[in-house]
Amino acid sequence: MFVAALGLLAQMGWAQLSSAPIKEDFKPSPVNQPGQAYPQVNSEGRVRTQILAPDAKYVQLDIGGVKYDLVKDEHGVWTGESAPQDVGFHYYQLNIDGASVPDPGSLLFFGACRWGSGIEVPAPDQDIFAFKDVPHGHVEEIYFPSKSTNTSRRAFVYTPPGYSKEQSKRYPVLYLQHGYCENEYSWPNQGRANLIMDNLIAEGKAKPFIIVMTYGMTNEITFGGLRNFDIKPFQTVLVDELIPYIDANFRTLANQENRAMAGLSMGGFETKLVTLNRPDVFSYYALFSGGTYNPDEVKDHRNLKLIFLSCGSKERPDGVKSAVADLQKAGVNSVSYISEGTAHEFHTWRRSLYQLAQLLFK
Repeated sequence: MFVAALGLLAQMGWAQLSSAPIKEDFKPSPVNQPGQAYPQVNSEGRVRTQILAPDAKYVQLDIGGVKYDLVKDEHGVWTGESAPQDVGFHYYQLNIDGASVPDPGSLLFFGACRWGSGIEVPAPDQDIFAFKDVPHGHVEEIYFPSKSTNTSRRAFVYTPPGYSKEQSKRYPVLYLQHGYCENEYSWPNQGRANLIMDNLIAEGKAKPFIIVMTYGMTNEITFGGLRNFDIKPFQTVLVDELIPYIDANFRTLANQENRAMAGLSMGGFETKLVTLNRPDVFSYYALFSGGTYNPDEVKDHRNLKLIFLSCGSKERPDGVKSAVADLQKAGVNSVSYISEGTAHEFHTWRRSLYQLAQLLFK
């Protein structure tokens, strides 16, 4: 229903804007396949895509819950644009004669429960995750044993600049979760978590810490089946298997005071459940578009250093602000952040990580 409502609003806006001339200042997206000119984005935030499909009967660009018809030229090349999109990263796909497929011009990202296309609409603050001439950390792919699932599970671990050289130094750890229909690739790829941290550390705005990103076991439930979600299997993997593995294999400060958990959307929901079930494990809690806490839920949590709640201005910002106000009245150190001009999307969560990182472990 939420997606349908967004689509209806977008269509209404598109109808109003369709008569206005489109600004022809399109540029290739920075997340295109090497050498590919399409997809492109203009200064209005419109996405233009193009594909050669001479035998197709119709082709559509499917983005933001709305499908836009493409037009075929005499060479069989289909081209078309979307309405203006919010700044930041967006998943999209092409619909060719009823079949939804990735755009061959785009790099692939895991989202919407599939590997598919993504596009970057330039944001005024995209500098926060820009690739700069600063010291860079490393993102390492690891596999850790999980007896509870009888598998080896994957995680990505960000270690900050200098980690490999300072062999005696130990670091705090943030466990950072993705959302529904995403996975452990989401924060390193579309989230740009490593670049956000590199830039903050270089500017002296954040204390260096390790980030661990693993699959939250979210995608086994069907859409609409959230009420049936059981946190216990993932909680076991995280608390009893992954955290001990990280503490044994990386130079961590292996205690509650130096451990944080955060998540976006359903990953925020998981963060809330885990931190309420195991308040002895983490001292910093953060929900990005993932709900709120109330004072009664955390009144007995010892060594709770911070609760951070955020969302986009197009979501439910009043609920986030109200929840933080209630927590602050109860004496809980709490911070709210509202991402201006964005909704339930990755730029909201990139900004949220940028804000949260400056508050952790200080």
